[in-house]
Amino acid sequence: MLKCIRKFFFVWDFEKEEKWLNEMAAQGLALHSIGFGKYYFEECTPGEYEIRLELLKNLPSHPQSESYLKFLESTGVEHVGSYMRWVYLRRRTANDGEFNLFSDLDSRISHVNRILTMVCIIFISELMVFVSNLGMAIMHNRMINYVVTGIILACVSLLGYATFRLWRIRKRLKQDRQIHE
Repeated sequence: MLKCIRKFFFVWDFEKEEKWLNEMAAQGLALHSIGFGKYYFEECTPGEYEIRLELLKNLPSHPQSESYLKFLESTGVEHVGSYMRWVYLRRRTANDGEFNLFSDLDSRISHVNRILTMVCIIFISELMVFVSNLGMAIMHNRMINYVVTGIILACVSLLGYATFRLWRIRKRLKQDRQIHE
């Protein structure tokens, strides 16, 4: 029987989300599938699975992504779900070694760069929409324009915060790389 838990994580909290999913697996609830803000779990032996998340370069249906996911499946990794370009993967802990998608700091930095690029594009687009709506609000002086502009400003602020958080994660990883060189 599947158990549904509703929970929401921001894009910059992907490490926190992964940690929570692994804590659930350690308690005997393995990730089975996902939806927007919904996680479906199935009962398993506590600690049977490790969960990893990755933002792919392309959608999971893209031939390059399909090839990558097939490769992962050949190593014992299951693709349990995806949301846009995010994929949720699990592997039995009985398999050899720790389950790491990123073998070195450069691959982790590359992953964070993909996330940062996506967030920056959305941030810049939303910022342009904000400026346009602000101009309309000032020009037409209608309350609805000001309300919409305020909502968009909240989104822009959140995306700015996401950009800052991801930039700090990337900076920390780059510092770690310099230390280990």
